[in-house]
Amino acid sequence: MRNPSINRAAAYAAAFTAIAFAPFTAQAQTAAASNEVAALREQISQLDQKLRILERNLELKEEAATAAAKAAPKLTASDGRLEITSADGANSIRLRGLVQADGRYFVDDTNATNDTFLLRRARLVFEGKFSNFFSYTVQTEFAGSAVSILDANILASIKPAFNVRIGRFKTPIGLEQLQSDPVAFFNERSVATNLTPNRDVGVQLEGTFATNALLYQLGVFNGVPDAGNSAQNSQDFDNQKTFAVRLFATPFVNDPDSVLKGLGFGIAASQGDYDTASGRTSGYRTDGQQTFFAYESTVVADGTAITLSPQAYYYYGPLGILAEYVSSSTDVRRTAALPVREITNTGWNVSAGYVLTGEDASYRGVTPKNVFNPSAGTWGALEVVARIAEVDVDNAAFTGTAVTRLANRNTSASGVTTYGLGVNWYPARAVRVGLNYFIADFDFEPGAVPAAGSALTENEQALIGRVQVSF
Repeated sequence: MRNPSINRAAAYAAAFTAIAFAPFTAQAQTAAASNEVAALREQISQLDQKLRILERNLELKEEAATAAAKAAPKLTASDGRLEITSADGANSIRLRGLVQADGRYFVDDTNATNDTFLLRRARLVFEGKFSNFFSYTVQTEFAGSAVSILDANILASIKPAFNVRIGRFKTPIGLEQLQSDPVAFFNERSVATNLTPNRDVGVQLEGTFATNALLYQLGVFNGVPDAGNSAQNSQDFDNQKTFAVRLFATPFVNDPDSVLKGLGFGIAASQGDYDTASGRTSGYRTDGQQTFFAYESTVVADGTAITLSPQAYYYYGPLGILAEYVSSSTDVRRTAALPVREITNTGWNVSAGYVLTGEDASYRGVTPKNVFNPSAGTWGALEVVARIAEVDVDNAAFTGTAVTRLANRNTSASGVTTYGLGVNWYPARAVRVGLNYFIADFDFEPGAVPAAGSALTENEQALIGRVQVSF
């Protein structure tokens, strides 16, 4: 049996040893824990560094993607345009098109042109700009017997008040003539536009003042006759040039609350010297595109030609009104042995439209608020239109004998008054369906007997329907 005093001594010795070495043990444990913390901190630091690297790489990729997107050309496609634009917006090309398919029926007129289906227009238009300051237009016509170029011009946009256009484009005279084909009130322009020139080759200064409240156009052209177009790729028919100027004011255009915001008015004029048969009109046409006046085949232009046209429009909400007057004076002669005679023909046109579905009318047309969608209960926009127009031919054109007169009273009317009613349906922005009814009431010189079988033996009544796609 052990001695209790020895056991007690051993216990005291063990306790004393534990107490003596306790600081060293705690210090060892603390050092181990500190090493573990340091290791964890190092791992966390390494992970943080890797995360930062990953985040920066991601930022660089995003920056590269953004830069690539900014540098890439932009493609825009809608029912109004198809356009490719450079990343900086300085260069672009836009493709537009126009197709007009007509059905024409002449009511109770056995001497009229045949009732027919007709591809009235089929056009591709290329527009765009380069270097920000220059824009271009090339418009080709595929309807008819041959492909032709209607417009081909370049515009240098220097500043709002001073721009230069050169090439082939519309002469700045007729208000209705200057309006784009797809947006005019009626399927055909009024008879008054017979007295205004159409497209010509030349140089034009143009611009606006007072924040677009005043427009001016001043041009020098080869010169084309009434209702004429310059022949494609042809030279001028004489050494003389035609000068044209147009001023058009919209004084309230910048006042959004004014009832006169859509009011515009102005005046246009041109003057030039014309020679040969190319310098006089080839004929005036009705709404149904039948010729009602033409000079004798040997008549030529020989002198000054002056055109003057006061003009105005007014648009307010769904209402639109367009009016113009045209006076066209031309020096002509029957043969070289006969004296020159000045012939002054006049015309006017008043057209109006009202959009029954409430969309705004404008000189640039009607855009439906809702496209045609029967399942959604939307039907597009609906517009009714009316027009009265007149052309009066100078009586002097019919005076003289069979060998001295300028026009034959039996094959040409001395004037015409036309009346038109119509309805236009816009199922979508790019689509329009129109139905027009026209009456042409002819006037004749005393004693005239219209030639049998000609369109003049009775008043023209024409029904013209059209389906149009324009984008």
